Amino acid sequence: MKNSFLYSDTNKRYHTLDYANRRRYGGRVVKIPLNAGFTCPNIDGLRGRGGCTYCSSQGSGEHAGDPALPLMEQYRRGIEATRSKWPEARYIPYFQAHTNTYAPVEVLRRCFEPFVGLEGTVGLSIATRADCLPPETLDYLATIADRTDLTVELGLQSAFDTTGERINRCHSYAEFQAAVRALHERGIRVCVHLIDGLPEEDRAMMLETVRRVAAEPIDAIKLHLLYIIAGTEMGRQYQAGLVRPLTQEEYVAIVCDQLELLPPQVVVERITGDGEEATLLAPLWSLHKRRVMNAIDKEMARRDSWQGRKWGE
Repeated sequence: MKNSFLYSDTNKRYHTLDYANRRRYGGRVVKIPLNAGFTCPNIDGLRGRGGCTYCSSQGSGEHAGDPALPLMEQYRRGIEATRSKWPEARYIPYFQAHTNTYAPVEVLRRCFEPFVGLEGTVGLSIATRADCLPPETLDYLATIADRTDLTVELGLQSAFDTTGERINRCHSYAEFQAAVRALHERGIRVCVHLIDGLPEEDRAMMLETVRRVAAEPIDAIKLHLLYIIAGTEMGRQYQAGLVRPLTQEEYVAIVCDQLELLPPQVVVERITGDGEEATLLAPLWSLHKRRVMNAIDKEMARRDSWQGRKWGE
């Protein structure tokens, strides 16, 4: 079928990050994930203990660099690993693991400043939590946004506080809303992370989360599949029969429903999760990432639908 979606020049019926980057920067852009050695307030006791139940000891930074190495060395190695595949690419240093604003501003400066305006980069991406953005940190991030294309990635996972309590998230949806609006007011691009398939959430709840998030001033979104990692609290719950992962068919249908609810200008930076094979307990179908993405494309074409088709309904 002919694809008439405005924000696409391929068969994609949603606003991909690749399309957004090619339109803005004129070519391929690669994120280089980094691990600055931060922790989280729901790990160290400030807000809770143990961390999110699905999160590994690496703080969702399985693909990030080795925290024992200096950040610039992590970055250099990340570039070397991608250069043969994309020799003409430019880069975005991505502070990925754990909560990357959970420190005093002077510590943040030492981490971020060497990468602001670094040759060959087009921006900076910082993953964090809504409860780790005090005013002084927000003001400092605004100074970065004045000098480069800054994205702050906020892990939300679900708009339901009951789910947040169940997964030991340790912050509220109201805190998320306040953080998004504070970032937006300072001209900082916001990308929100959501997880489909969290325990005791049904399809209606997952769609409602997207409806609520779409009503906020966000710029991008990452849709993740709940994949269950050995050694996590979620992994123990799964092995005890307390968690049922989504099937591929369920996940594909839910994601397509969610895409229809998103404003078309919101960039979809990720559309599935990819855990490490060595530690992945379930669902094993998630290892075939390309197959999942193709299934989403086919389902959107079968529906003759596109991102934003039901936005505002």
